[in-house]
Amino acid sequence: MIKTATAVGLAVLLTIGQAAAQDVIRHKIPNSDFPIARAVEVPAGKTTVYVSGAVPPVADPNAAKNTVAAYGDTKAQTIAVLTSIEKTLKDLGLGLGDVVKMQVFLVGDPAKDGKMDFAGFMEGYRQFYGTAAQPNLPARSAMQVAALVNPGYLVEIEVTAVRP
Repeated sequence: MIKTATAVGLAVLLTIGQAAAQDVIRHKIPNSDFPIARAVEVPAGKTTVYVSGAVPPVADPNAAKNTVAAYGDTKAQTIAVLTSIEKTLKDLGLGLGDVVKMQVFLVGDPAKDGKMDFAGFMEGYRQFYGTAAQPNLPARSAMQVAALVNPGYLVEIEVTAVRP
């Protein structure tokens, strides 16, 4: 009987958690499959979690220090940064689906004549958002910046999540 009561209790808690997560309203961009939300509404009483900007770890320790070669191209850096954010969120009891707002800072890639590699960013981003496994899309802005703190960084991302 205790096992059955525990299983029922867990099922109720899971259902409540899923309902709470669904309280956040994500408005899609009309007639678009672009993987961001047009807007996100967070109901009163929810806890917001602001995650500091994350930058990529060294990808190639044999490359010259503080160079793009040491950290990878925009796609590789995006994947590394989103993986880091995913870990941070997990440590906080959250996931990428709890992200409601994302700001992306891209540096012009020297290999692309100093222009940001938005296509490379999107290739990395689409591995985390707009998938069957992770359909919850954040409101998002992406911008090219003159530089980040390390000359090898092409990507920095900060997010705001909502605790379900």
